[in-house]
Amino acid sequence: QLQLVESGGGLVQPGGSLRLSCAASGFTLDNYAIGWFRQAPGKEREGVSCIKINSGRTYYASAVKGRLTISRANAKNTVYLQMNSLKPEDTAVYYCAAKDNGCSMFRSDFGSWGQGTQVTVSS
Repeated sequence: QLQLVESGGGLVQPGGSLRLSCAASGFTLDNYAIGWFRQAPGKEREGVSCIKINSGRTYYASAVKGRLTISRANAKNTVYLQMNSLKPEDTAVYYCAAKDNGCSMFRSDFGSWGQGTQVTVSS
């Protein structure tokens, strides 16, 4: 059974950093794309980044470009989201999700989701 588990969230001050992990089990990432999404209270879930595993090609939302970096560790069947220069507006529950074939930043394109991890940016 395909399963995704996020970890690494927490409370950080503005300007700080966090690294989120998305560990996959029940399947290998090779032929998938993994996306990171976030949902702030009262807002829609939005795509922030995506990586096509076998090519390594990456995509970022404009709001996070230059501050967030998505990467993969194939041997660990894990995808990471390095988050630097965090801002209060980055506060949200962060989810990873899997889809086959290429990347997308649209929630409806992804069929498998993790449970989410809370990121709070506050002084």
